[in-house]
Amino acid sequence: MLAAALIFLGTYLVLALGRLPGFRVDRTGAAIIGASLMMAFEVLTLEEAWAAVDHNTILLLFGMMIVAANLRVSGVFAAVSAWSVEHARHPLTLLAAVILVSGVFSAFFVNDTVCLVLTPLVLDMALALGRNPVPYLLAVAMGSNIGSVATITGNPQNMMIGAFSGIPYRTFAAALGPVAAVGLVLTFLVIALVYRGEFRRAETLAVAPRRTRIHRPLAWKSLTVSALMLIGFFSGWPVAEVAIVAAALLLLTRKLKPERIYREIDFSLLVLFIGLFIVIAGVEKTLMSSDALVRAAGSGLERPIVFSAAAALLSNLVSNVPAVLLFKPLIPALGDPERGWLLLSMASTLAGNLTLLGSVANLIVIQKAGRKARIGFAEYFRTGLPLTLLTMAAGMWLLR
Repeated sequence: MLAAALIFLGTYLVLALGRLPGFRVDRTGAAIIGASLMMAFEVLTLEEAWAAVDHNTILLLFGMMIVAANLRVSGVFAAVSAWSVEHARHPLTLLAAVILVSGVFSAFFVNDTVCLVLTPLVLDMALALGRNPVPYLLAVAMGSNIGSVATITGNPQNMMIGAFSGIPYRTFAAALGPVAAVGLVLTFLVIALVYRGEFRRAETLAVAPRRTRIHRPLAWKSLTVSALMLIGFFSGWPVAEVAIVAAALLLLTRKLKPERIYREIDFSLLVLFIGLFIVIAGVEKTLMSSDALVRAAGSGLERPIVFSAAAALLSNLVSNVPAVLLFKPLIPALGDPERGWLLLSMASTLAGNLTLLGSVANLIVIQKAGRKARIGFAEYFRTGLPLTLLTMAAGMWLLR
């Protein structure tokens, strides 16, 4: 029990800090080391560690990464985004277009990929028009975070929750789709209010057409397979199986080198998941008895506001994926587990907008913007705080 507790605390400390002080160990490395120590100190056997990994989650995430990679490489994401932005004729219309595109794409495909595509496009467009790029870049990050709450395939933590809970894809979307829709509207209102000086001037924008390279055969193939995949999701077929079959179909090609797709896959995230599954399994085995879980679940967590606040706080301390894994053993002890899973998805995802470090999507936007548009912690927080409070309040009300 002592070994499990120390390994768990050490792993989550590195997850919270981002790196192990004095060493070149990142979050993925911490998960690998923590999982290895769980077996080295005989907290778990090799068989128990292997059984702890949720293979459906890994398969789903891997499959969705391949599908999203094909859409990105083919130019579909960039073409749709460019067309939407180019047809904006007013700063407020441009803001709405950025939020809508980032939110809708992120609802069905991994939101990190959407940020990788949209950030350089929006940044170049804003600078070419002589606009302040910051509110539009915030729209990319915050819109993608909020849009991703809508479905199981919107972000990694939702994929985990979908696998753990067994909630059907369409049931999940029916419950959290309205949360995402209201959240996107609130994103537009909050950014427009905080940066009202940028949008006060009523002027017509002359957006120059942006040349986008499209690999047409791959684009049509990717769109067709993606549409069939979404039909499979909503039809109730096993989500992980549908995703991996779609990925396999897209890898059957005679023209595109597979290395181009493999470079788009975040293998370190897959390894992070595997390591965290094993670390949490060791904690569950040694430190979390059934009585302790019932007491923890009953200590105010049955109240949506307490549960959501705890999930949001933990998501900002250690990131949303580790937070979801920590809440996993507690959910079955709640009075309504399905509602608990939905609240956890809502809170852990929307909490990503609270601070600059709240989600990987935020960091991607900041990194891609570079020196052309500096967004500091305070700059982000003055929009992120009110938006997070408003969207979480709306989410709790809609899930009541």
